[in-house]
Amino acid sequence: MSNLNDMQQAAVQCTEGPLLLLAGAGSGKTRVLTHRIAYLIEQKDVNPFQILAITFTNKAAGEMRERVNRIVSFGAESVWVSTFHSLCVRILRRYIHLLEYDNHFTIYDSEDQKAVVKACLKKLNIDPKQYPERMLLSEISRAKEKFLSPQELERKGEVDFWKKQVARVYAAYQAQLRQSNALDFDDLLFKTVELFQFHPEVLDSYQERFRYIMVDEYQDTNHIQFLLIRQLAAKYRNLCVVGDDDQSIYKFRGANIYNILNFEEEYPEAQVIKLEQNYRSTKNILNAANSVIANNTGRKDKALWTEHEEGDKVQYSLYDTEYMEAEYTIREIEKCHEEENRPYHDFAILYRTNAQSRIYEEKLIMRNIPYRLIGGQNFYGRKEIKDILGYLKVIDNGRDDMAVRRVVNVPKRGIGAASVEKVQAYADTYDMGLLEAMFEADDVPGLNRAVGKIRSFTDLIQDFRNMLKKGMLLSELYEQILERTGYWQELVAEHTEEAEGRMENLTELKNKIVKYEEDTEHPSLSELLEEIALVAEVDSLEESEEKVLLMTLHSAKGLEFPCVFLGGMEDGLFPSRMAMYSEDPDEVEEERRLCYVGITRAMERLCLSGARQRMTNGTTNFNPISRFVKEIPEEVLTIGGQERYAIRREKELGRQARESLSGQGTSVSSKPYSYSAKSIRPEKPAFGKEFKVEKTEVDYGIGDTVRHIRFGTGVVTGLVAGGKDYEVTVDFERVGVKRMFASFAKLKKIDS
Repeated sequence: MSNLNDMQQAAVQCTEGPLLLLAGAGSGKTRVLTHRIAYLIEQKDVNPFQILAITFTNKAAGEMRERVNRIVSFGAESVWVSTFHSLCVRILRRYIHLLEYDNHFTIYDSEDQKAVVKACLKKLNIDPKQYPERMLLSEISRAKEKFLSPQELERKGEVDFWKKQVARVYAAYQAQLRQSNALDFDDLLFKTVELFQFHPEVLDSYQERFRYIMVDEYQDTNHIQFLLIRQLAAKYRNLCVVGDDDQSIYKFRGANIYNILNFEEEYPEAQVIKLEQNYRSTKNILNAANSVIANNTGRKDKALWTEHEEGDKVQYSLYDTEYMEAEYTIREIEKCHEEENRPYHDFAILYRTNAQSRIYEEKLIMRNIPYRLIGGQNFYGRKEIKDILGYLKVIDNGRDDMAVRRVVNVPKRGIGAASVEKVQAYADTYDMGLLEAMFEADDVPGLNRAVGKIRSFTDLIQDFRNMLKKGMLLSELYEQILERTGYWQELVAEHTEEAEGRMENLTELKNKIVKYEEDTEHPSLSELLEEIALVAEVDSLEESEEKVLLMTLHSAKGLEFPCVFLGGMEDGLFPSRMAMYSEDPDEVEEERRLCYVGITRAMERLCLSGARQRMTNGTTNFNPISRFVKEIPEEVLTIGGQERYAIRREKELGRQARESLSGQGTSVSSKPYSYSAKSIRPEKPAFGKEFKVEKTEVDYGIGDTVRHIRFGTGVVTGLVAGGKDYEVTVDFERVGVKRMFASFAKLKKIDS
């Protein structure tokens, strides 16, 4: 106990009844949990067998187990330290027969799940293009997180045809899993809650077993996890939940921040202890973090403090372009590495979206600085990027058989591996390339019906080549590839978080191509591919732990670094455009929590940056400085004279814009605008099927019923014209009110 501060000691000694432990970033929560387990065993004579500690990842569970073993003198091995899924597997292996499953059930992975959904679509005669497998699996997972059966989901859908179709597939999917004696990962929790609900004797046995329950990262729990914990803790109510509502950043994965915010409503007798002393960061960094997060209304009141020194002020830099931002960021890292003798692994570059990594990667490679990309492949190694580069390679060089094999059936066009091998055999016989042989598909023996499909592919490639010969810009050719192959539309139809990330990456590749065209006197496809190949060759870097770390803010949670560079601090990028235009205030609040997480990763030095103009979808946009930067007090922020002027100027431009529009009788939105020296205009959407927004036309008006590919059916409640686009407000049945641009939303009017 001598190693714990006063509040940590209080948390350790508060063992009876519900306890909400609000543990700020870097406040030593894992130390408190492990010491609490030791205290229960050694001071309160609790049987280790009756203690359950739940974490979110196997790694976190392993670390907690290791710490418990170190500090508990006897019985540590009897403490259950487990993830949610591991706990449920152990329970179901013993009791799932009560739900008419065999105890030797199989757990299906994502590929198994896709195969089941594919079979269900075929059985139900449902078009997979209208109901993609990934989308259906996402909807089924969402239903299970809410503890909704297929029948309950269908009842909630009422007359909504789309929801009814999803419910049909969900029912068929579950029937197939039961027939195969299989569960998916969501079923592990769903079936455990169901088991406890219908077999109270089983629940009672586990309530007796787990008299003391601790849950880490409680702000990240979803509804089904909340139900499971409530069931287990209902008898003895010795439940300690540990978390930080200010670090709740996984709403897109189903996390429900209200589980932690409403804990005292669920358990009125709960005690609340705040761990606010930070052992990680300097005072200036914590002051910046506290000032930003204080602007959120949906949070528990708390503020981090530290006994550390003030440290360097937070540095903010505004650059002309994103390329300059990346260039100066890498130069600063190189300077600190050489002058301060800091190892490269002291530095982390954080950003809002995966697509932002591309420019940083290129600059690091050009300066021969080793780096490691956390949570993903390097930009040019990502599937969607390799797919479209594959098309460009085939157009440029028909002898690239590897590229031909990659794209011949992407997206799927019914050309199977067996057909490709027959063409390859023909090519080998006549000493020609695979694509050349495909152009002679009529002469290839045994192709049968595949001939027409292969001919469609070769016609497409020839069309692309003809476009290039006639002088089409490479950026325009790129648009044609995405549209005519159906690649972009397939991602749109999927409407999952993963698909949106891939679309962002594809628009970033468009930015690369446009930049290449702007910087090159005589651009050519061969030269572009050569430049990309040279930058993409990261395997030549020496293998060493001395690497700069690149990652998204979501990937950075739980980590800490001496020096953090947080880029893209612009409204429209961070916070994201979709969050800014959402009617749900929690969308921006979640973005602010994400910013708070990024700031509190820094131990000694924090550098924020942004760009006055940034290329999006191949078009240069002028973005305002992020509101999160403006929320940091000047006394802890170092800003250059030009940057300080820019902040003041933007505020003045915003005021002028509102006054000007009001004088013209135009409806004025309270949402932020972006400004350039030449004009004041609403921001464009992040991505859409079209890369260039022409004059948008809509066939619906206020009061009309429309469908959105992701949000479902809703009624138009607002329509405001602005420049070449419309801002549309829709009250959706499933997700409530959303505000968006017409060109981005792609709303379809539903005739009544």
